[in-house]
Amino acid sequence: MSDFLPYGRQAIDDDDVEAVVAALRSDFLTTGPRVTDFEAAVADAVGAAWGVAVNSGTAALHAACFAVGVDEGDRVIVPATTFLATANCARFLGAEPIFADVDPRTGLMTAETLAAAMQPGVKAVIPVHLNGAVVDVEALRDAAAGAAIIEDACHAIGADGVAKGELATFSFHPVKHITTAEGGMVTGNDPEHRRRAELLRNHGMVRDAAHLENASPGPWYYEQQALGLNYRLSDLQAALGLSQLSKLSHFVERRRALAARYDAAFAAVEGVDPVPQGPGSAYHLYPVHIDFSRHTRAALMAELREEKIGTQVHYIPVPAQPYYARRGWRAEDFPGAMHYYERVLSLPLYPAMTDADVDRVVEALAQRLEARSE
Repeated sequence: MSDFLPYGRQAIDDDDVEAVVAALRSDFLTTGPRVTDFEAAVADAVGAAWGVAVNSGTAALHAACFAVGVDEGDRVIVPATTFLATANCARFLGAEPIFADVDPRTGLMTAETLAAAMQPGVKAVIPVHLNGAVVDVEALRDAAAGAAIIEDACHAIGADGVAKGELATFSFHPVKHITTAEGGMVTGNDPEHRRRAELLRNHGMVRDAAHLENASPGPWYYEQQALGLNYRLSDLQAALGLSQLSKLSHFVERRRALAARYDAAFAAVEGVDPVPQGPGSAYHLYPVHIDFSRHTRAALMAELREEKIGTQVHYIPVPAQPYYARRGWRAEDFPGAMHYYERVLSLPLYPAMTDADVDRVVEALAQRLEARSE
């Protein structure tokens, strides 16, 4: 194995491989029992009544918005600091994302920033559990003013306090806590939300006689009742997900231990301020704040890469993207998000890392910062 330390990577063991091989040798490669089992297992893990598996975290966000009835002309509030998909899921349905600023230290939406962004016509609010740190969803309730709360928990499976809103969404991309290669999940408690999420996932198509609009002429009959997509997850992916899910608690425990080691080491390093996440974080990422007015971020990242240490920036504020700038948004109107972005750098964090790997990252970063300050 290479000694390069990426900012994140999957952890695949022999039992994961065996689970996928068993699925390959089964009667079902897709839309089979492993998908149903995976949905139930994830729902149970997060304390929800049901789960609907889809083929990405983006699809999960789209399906969640569709499930709560987001439609043409509606507004959906999302934080300015997030991945593109959180905002784009509103646009997929003809709705308009409205950006809320974030806390400049944590990057999280707060009740105050949500209240400042509220306006008429808001159908849903999507707080993001950035880095694995959990937004206080209950604190958002009053400011949400009755709008559905959809948690973007793509960074936060295994964190304390997730899945408290109407719906929660998860991603199983390889850098996330557990992986299905690509995949996602919507979880919730309302059976109508479940029905609508399943509708979008499968071409907007209905076979259940209880939900048909016309009388069925026979067992072959189905109806398209909405404009849906093929967002299905395969049984091969679900098999991998089930195997991975059995190790989630270990993965999160190891991430927290690595983060604690980083925290302790950086206490003695001038110029590095770990982003606060709280004890319940699942630590998808380990970001730090650095004053890049003294140290060019691109050059620092390049130097660390020469030392076989990968870093990343999460995220460019979405209002700064050309697509949203053309829709009238300006990044400078979100000082919290800009403050966070201008200082943040994500360092390597994944369960296979050793304590020595953490020490190596800390030493390399400290040396580079010290050399630049001389």
